[in-house]
Amino acid sequence: MSANEDQEMELEALRSIYEGDESFRELSPVSFQYRIGENGDPKAFLIEISWTDTYPQTPPIISMNAFFNNTISSAVKQSIVAKLQEAVEVNLGTAMTYTLFEYAKDHREQFMEHHRPAASPQTSISNIISVETPNAAPSSKKKDKREQLSKAQKRKLADKTDHKGERPRGWNWVDVVKLSKTGSKDDE
Repeated sequence: MSANEDQEMELEALRSIYEGDESFRELSPVSFQYRIGENGDPKAFLIEISWTDTYPQTPPIISMNAFFNNTISSAVKQSIVAKLQEAVEVNLGTAMTYTLFEYAKDHREQFMEHHRPAASPQTSISNIISVETPNAAPSSKKKDKREQLSKAQKRKLADKTDHKGERPRGWNWVDVVKLSKTGSKDDE
């Protein structure tokens, strides 16, 4: 069998196995993500596996660079990827995406034993956000909030403006003339 036929068969198998599984996500026909652990679990992590053109004869690309894994230290991520690479070496030449996901699920506690949910990075991020938010929020609220006009107000506005939505030149000159006339009467 060629690599493409193997990939097509494995893709079909993955779709049928993980149908309805919220942890599994197909990013493309050759790239998949699987969340190991429940949402909200501090020891949960996301694995992304991408197939190369010659997969399964060559190893897939394993990544843990997803935003979901931001709280995990790079040393723990590298350790998990290294352990998964060892499983890849054992299964080279066979369809292994399902095997790798299951291996990660079975060894989740072992993978995450050195992971310490860090309170300080989260705190510092929230502090940065709270410090920046008050400055940014008022200006964004002013931009987002638009005055709601009634139909009659919209018609009046449309009558006062040209086809581009701009008022004609000299639209406020009348007021200047009125002011100069009232001012001259006061002077007399």
